[in-house]
Amino acid sequence: MLGYILRRLLLVIPTLIGITLIVFTLTRMVPGGPIERMMTAYQMANQQQSSQHSIAGNTLSESQLDQLKEYYGFDKPIIESYFEWLGKLVRLDLGESTRYYEPVWDTIKERLPISIFYGVCTLIITYLIAIPLGIYKALKHGETADFATSLVVFLGYAIPNYIVAIALLYTFSFHFEWFPMGGFSSDEFDYLPWQDQVWDIIKHATLPLIAYISGSFAVMTFMVKNALLDNLSAQYVQTAIAKGMSFKQATFRHALRNSLIPLATHFGNNISVILMGSFLIETIFNIDGFGLLGYESLIERDYPVVMGILVISAVLTLLGNILSDICVALVDPRIRFGTKT
Repeated sequence: MLGYILRRLLLVIPTLIGITLIVFTLTRMVPGGPIERMMTAYQMANQQQSSQHSIAGNTLSESQLDQLKEYYGFDKPIIESYFEWLGKLVRLDLGESTRYYEPVWDTIKERLPISIFYGVCTLIITYLIAIPLGIYKALKHGETADFATSLVVFLGYAIPNYIVAIALLYTFSFHFEWFPMGGFSSDEFDYLPWQDQVWDIIKHATLPLIAYISGSFAVMTFMVKNALLDNLSAQYVQTAIAKGMSFKQATFRHALRNSLIPLATHFGNNISVILMGSFLIETIFNIDGFGLLGYESLIERDYPVVMGILVISAVLTLLGNILSDICVALVDPRIRFGTKT
């Protein structure tokens, strides 16, 4: 397995280069970049004044435009600019934000703890709900309990998580005032004792976590249920029962392990998706996380931040795929990497 993992890790490099090159090229080709936005702001600020020289209706001279292009790296060919950016990336330099005027990593790392908190909590709670509920629904298939729980699961699957977020915020924060209206913590958080700080984070995180979990747990629940039903009807389970093993033993010793293979397959992908967050939920609850930062950076054409977030998300996705393969190998004894059959 070690050789397989090393080969997959080596493939991360060309894949990452291909992804970043495509997006980097698009950022240079689409209109409305940082220079155009700056010229628009400059023009609006000086709309009552006449300029000495105008280029295409703008209020900046050619020398000023050349200085801006050089500052933002638009004065060189795309390939040359890309490899210059890639050289900085190798040195772990993501560049400087054109919106915040600070290093991109400093902008990202401020949101990183928040994204990790919500991502890890969502992942853990989702699996803690989906696996037992999926097993329960499979064992009670066709019974009243199965239909009753299916109603909740179908609602979670059918209703978008941002609609759930709005409903939760209106009901429990605005109407009943049981939870804060948004944010990650209170303004006086730094002055509270640690017990109150923990409780403050719990109060702020409860509703967003419910919104995050509402959709993901439904898919995983049905995945566990369907996989377990297929394995319970398989011949090897029937054979184990015919040899004297109880139904409970056959379920949890044999069928359940094989039923976890689909979850293991999606485990790595879930990490990358959940850690990036949802900009809609973060906007609704005023959470300054990865999702909202990526959305705002894209709208504001803050390309260095966009590329920085792209690198992190691409690396997480590629490493997540490798992690999924490792999880499948641990769950499925039939898989042996690097061996010939």
